Amino acid sequence: MDTLVWIFISAMVVNNFTLFYFLGLCPFMGVSARVSTALRMGAADIFVLVVTAVFTWILNTFILGFAPHLRLISFIVVIASVVQVVEMAIRKLSPKLFREFGMFLPLITTNCAILYLAIFQTNRGYNFLEGLSFALGAGAGLTLTLVLMAALREQIEFSSVPEIAKGAALVFIIAGILSLAFMGFGGLLSQI
Repeated sequence: MDTLVWIFISAMVVNNFTLFYFLGLCPFMGVSARVSTALRMGAADIFVLVVTAVFTWILNTFILGFAPHLRLISFIVVIASVVQVVEMAIRKLSPKLFREFGMFLPLITTNCAILYLAIFQTNRGYNFLEGLSFALGAGAGLTLTLVLMAALREQIEFSSVPEIAKGAALVFIIAGILSLAFMGFGGLLSQI
């Protein structure tokens, strides 16, 4: 049980996909203008990550042991299929949210964080529960970074910011500071 908790914490905070590995930056920069939108994108990411982890484990355990050279293409097909289902569900259930996501929802398919999860899970040899813990932690970490960035961006809307730092420049500065803060967690697992 301790292993599952540490895999979760490591994926969420210590080895955060966005702020440590710099994966998934497109939605991080594009969808993080409002906290409500960031939370919804985080939920979509968590769903896609968990389903990808399940199918990755199934593929690795029962199918790709005989054809390991098909791993990458298999993972891409799984991710694209899951994202397509999520996109259709959001379009049907919440057209307003679908418009808010815009082009960033289909970009989950090419989000390198999702593909990284499948490859990392395979390379580490995670069993089913470890893979699920890793996916949930990675999804929680992505959601955390999206919400943190969105909350900060909402706050700076009402702040007095020099003209030269407005817009993308300030967003990149905030992203760098958040990344430095999260890198401070780097020694957390080695200390325990």
